[in-house]
Amino acid sequence: MRKITAGIFLSLDGVAEAPDTWHFPYFNDEMGAVVQQQMDAADTMLLGRHTYELFAAYWPGSDEEIAGHMNGTPKLVVSRTLERAEWENSTVVGGPDPLAELARIKEGPGKNLGVVGSIELVRSLLRAGLLDELHLLVHPIVVGKGKRLFPEGDSIPLRLAESTTLSTGVLSLVYTPEAK
Repeated sequence: MRKITAGIFLSLDGVAEAPDTWHFPYFNDEMGAVVQQQMDAADTMLLGRHTYELFAAYWPGSDEEIAGHMNGTPKLVVSRTLERAEWENSTVVGGPDPLAELARIKEGPGKNLGVVGSIELVRSLLRAGLLDELHLLVHPIVVGKGKRLFPEGDSIPLRLAESTTLSTGVLSLVYTPEAK
């Protein structure tokens, strides 16, 4: 059985939106190794519609080193509104209950299904009990505004499985759902 994992860059005040505006001063080889480990453990990316649209507009024309991975890796786009995914190696998981379809895919063979960005998708997977690991890279910065990973009203018990403090002060934390 495959695992569904998510990797999120997070500020101290819980902001996960637009990490490209605050995360790079903390990125170094050490953090790169943590991110690479997550990427190596997955053979499929899970993306929400919004993240898919941002990535599909950027990565196909990029000459960045990671572009080959982003373009070549199979991608599942979870959306009730998107009908087709044009970006290379992308398939829409939609219909009336896309989470049920993900549960079915999770039962099949392969490596992890790795959620990239996609805050709304991470929330939905957590609420549905489908997320197996939540990898947070908590940056020592208060952003002050932006979409938070956990909105007011959510209560989802998690268990700390791993923690490491990186040399930049970033905390690498892995959480798993509490046993039911």
